[in-house]
Amino acid sequence: MALEGLYKKIEAPFPLSEVLLSKADDEQLKLIAAESGTGLSLDEMKMLVAYFKDLGRDPTEVELQAIGQAWSEHCCYKSSKQILREFVFGIDSPRVIDRGDAGVMHFDTENVYSLRIESHNHPSAVEPYGGAATGIGGIVRDVLCMGCQPVALIDPLFFGRLDTPNAELPKGTKHPTYLFGGVVSGIRDYGNRIGVPTISGSVVFDDSYTGNCLVNVGCIGIARKEHLYKNRVGGIGDNLVLVGGRTGRDGIHGVTFASAVLTGESETESRGAVQLGDPITKEPVIHSVLEVGRRKLITGMKDLGGGGLSCVCGELAFAAGFGVEVQLDRVPLKEDGLLPWEIWVSESQERMMLAVTDENLEEVLHIFKFNDVEANVVGRVIPEPLARVFFKGIKVLEMDLKFLTGGPEYCRPREIRKPEYGTPEKAPARDVSHTDALLELLASENICSRDWVIHQYDHEVRGCTVLKPLQGALGHACHGDASVLKPVEESWQGLAVCTATNPWVMAIDPYRGGKAVIDEMCRNLVAVGARPDAFSNCLNFGNPEKPERLGEFHEAVRGMGEAAAKLDIPTPSGNVSFYNESETGSVMPTAVVLGTGIIPDVRKSITTDLKSDGVIYLVGRTGPEMGGSAYHRLTGASSPKVPDTDLEVLRDAMKALLIAMDEGLVSSCHDISDGGLAVAIAEMCIGGRKGAELDLESLGPLPEEAALFSESCSRWLVEVPRDSAERFEAILGPAATLIGAALGDELLITRGEEILVSASLTELENAWRGTLWRLMGGSE
Repeated sequence: MALEGLYKKIEAPFPLSEVLLSKADDEQLKLIAAESGTGLSLDEMKMLVAYFKDLGRDPTEVELQAIGQAWSEHCCYKSSKQILREFVFGIDSPRVIDRGDAGVMHFDTENVYSLRIESHNHPSAVEPYGGAATGIGGIVRDVLCMGCQPVALIDPLFFGRLDTPNAELPKGTKHPTYLFGGVVSGIRDYGNRIGVPTISGSVVFDDSYTGNCLVNVGCIGIARKEHLYKNRVGGIGDNLVLVGGRTGRDGIHGVTFASAVLTGESETESRGAVQLGDPITKEPVIHSVLEVGRRKLITGMKDLGGGGLSCVCGELAFAAGFGVEVQLDRVPLKEDGLLPWEIWVSESQERMMLAVTDENLEEVLHIFKFNDVEANVVGRVIPEPLARVFFKGIKVLEMDLKFLTGGPEYCRPREIRKPEYGTPEKAPARDVSHTDALLELLASENICSRDWVIHQYDHEVRGCTVLKPLQGALGHACHGDASVLKPVEESWQGLAVCTATNPWVMAIDPYRGGKAVIDEMCRNLVAVGARPDAFSNCLNFGNPEKPERLGEFHEAVRGMGEAAAKLDIPTPSGNVSFYNESETGSVMPTAVVLGTGIIPDVRKSITTDLKSDGVIYLVGRTGPEMGGSAYHRLTGASSPKVPDTDLEVLRDAMKALLIAMDEGLVSSCHDISDGGLAVAIAEMCIGGRKGAELDLESLGPLPEEAALFSESCSRWLVEVPRDSAERFEAILGPAATLIGAALGDELLITRGEEILVSASLTELENAWRGTLWRLMGGSE
C-alpha cells in the first residue's frame, strides 16, 4: 500500500507503467528502489527525480531498470574508480595496444594478445555449476569482442574449509564441498566443450570464504593486429546486429545482485539472477564472430554481459560519440510474454552485438545463418547522443547517454588501518618437529596436490600448451609456477601465464600484501624463463560502504600500483568485485592477478622439477617475516610482521635470473611462496623423483622455523649444472647463495651438524598427494 498511486499505467498493447518518482517521499523512493530490484540508493533516486524533472516527466519502468543496471557497482565502479585512477590507471606502456572489454598487448611485429580476469562470485554461491560456467562464457566473450581467438583459461577459486561441520554453516549457505565440486564441474564442462584449455589457476581454502565463495575466471586471446576491433560503432547509420543465444528471464538483475551483500535468503530471492550457459551455442558463435572480423565486415563489437542490452547498446554508440535506436520486438526470445524491461536488462548468455554497415549487412547475416547462429538487426546508430527504445511501436525509453552510462562516482570515507608491527608475536599453540611440520604443510588444503582439479580440465586442446600446470616425471608431476603457450604457429616466441594471490598477508597489511601479489606474479613468470609483460587484476573485497573495507581496498591497490609502476608492468584490464560479505562477515581482502610474460624461445622454458645432480642456489634473502604464513596457520602462531618487497632488489634479481636462463645455465627453478623454502624444495624433489641435501647455515642467525618456512618475497630455488655454477654466480652475484645439491632419494635439510628435516621421497609425495581426493569423497 505504501506505493499505491506511484505507478501509472501507460496506454500500450502490453503492460507498461510510468513510475511517479516526483510524487514519492524519501521512504517511498527507497521502497521503489528495493521492490524494483534496482538497488539504487536514496541519493541516486533523487538524482533521477531531478533528471526527469528537467525533462518535465517521470520515468517509465524500463528507464528505471536501465539506470539500475548502468549505475550498479558492478557496471560503473562508483566506489572504486577514484582509487583506481590514483594508483593504477596511470601505469602505461607503449606495449599496450587497447584497453577495452579486455586489455590488448603487443606480442610480436604481426600479432597481439589479449587478457582479462573477472569475478562470478555471487552467482556461483547460489548455483555453483551455472555460476562458474557462465563466468567462463562471459570472460571468453570479453576477449572475443576485441577480435581475438580465445586460447587459454585460468580459474583462481576460493572456498571455505572442505571439512567444515554442517552445523557451522551460516543460514542459506551451501557446504564448501558442494560449491567446490559444482564450480570445478562448471568450468570443466564449459571450457572443454568450447575447446579452450584451462592452463592456470589456484584454489584457496579459508573460513572467511565459507559464506561467500570467490570464483574468478580469466582468458587469454591471440589475434593478428589487422584483425583487432574496438568496442564502439563505426558511425551514423550502422546497424546493431544481435547474434548468438536467445533472450530469456535468466540473468535478470545479475549486476544488482552482484552489487549487494549475500544473505540467508539469496538462494531463493536471487536464483533468477544467475544466467544459464550454453557452450554448444557459444562454439559456433566464436567461429562466426572471428570470421566476420577477419573479413572486415564489421565496424565494432561488444559482448552482452552485465546489464544485457541496457548497457551494451548505449556503450557501443556513446563510445563513438553517437546514440542508438533499438526495437525490442526484434530481439529473439526464449519464451513468449517477456516485458520490455525484462528484455532490456536480461543477461541471457552467448550473445554479442556487432556494428555493421548497410553495405556488409547481407553478407554478415549469411555467415551467421551458414553457421546456424541466430543474427538479427535490432537497432541503428543515430547522430544524437541518446538512447531511444521501442517495443511494438511504443517508445519505452529515451535518455541522454552521458547521464545513463556515466553513473555516479563516490569518494567514500575510508579507514586506513596501520599495521601494528610493535605487537608481540603469538607463539605456536602446539609443538611440532620440523619434519612433521613439512609433511603436514604438504598435506594441507592450501598446499597439497591440485590434481583433483587439474585432471578434470583439458589443458592441451588447441595444441599450443608447451608447459602444463603439472610438471615433472610421468605419474609424479608437481605444480609448476606458470604455464607456457606457443600461440603463433610460425614463431618460437611464447607467452607465459600465471596467477598470484596472498589474502593472508593482505589481511594483516593490505599495502604490503598488494606489493606481495605483484612480487609473486613476477616470481612465477621468471621461474619459467619469462619477462613479466602485463597483468589483469580481479579485486575481491567486502562492502565499500564500510570505511574499514574500503581502507583495505585503498591500501591494497596502492601497493599493487606502486610495484607495477616501479617494474614497468601495465595492467590493461581489470575487475573490481565488492560486497563479498555474508551474514558472518567479509571475505579476506583478496586481490588476484592474471600475469603474462614473454619468452623469446619456448624451447628454453624452465620447469620446477629437479633434473640432475646439480647444485642448488637460493636466490634472494630470507627474513623472519612469518606473518600470514602457512606455518603460522598450521601451528596456531601469529605475527604482524608480513613479508615486504624491495622492488629494486626484485627487479635486479629478475634481470639476472633471465640472463642466466637465456644462457642455458638453469636446469630447474621454483619460486618460494606458501610454506617457504622447505615446501618449495620438497615440491621440486617430488616432481623430479630426486632427493636433495641442503645446508641452511649460510642463511645466518635466523630462527630455524624462519629459515625453513618463512615466506619472504623475491626468492627462488634454482638448480644449476655443476659445470655452470661459476658462471651462474658471476651473473647473480651476492643475490645467489649456494645451499646444497640434488642427490639421493630423500630430502635432508641441515644447519651445520643439526638435522632440521629428514624425509624420503615416498613420505613427501604421500603427504602431498591425495588430500583433495579424500576430502571430496573420491580416490585417485
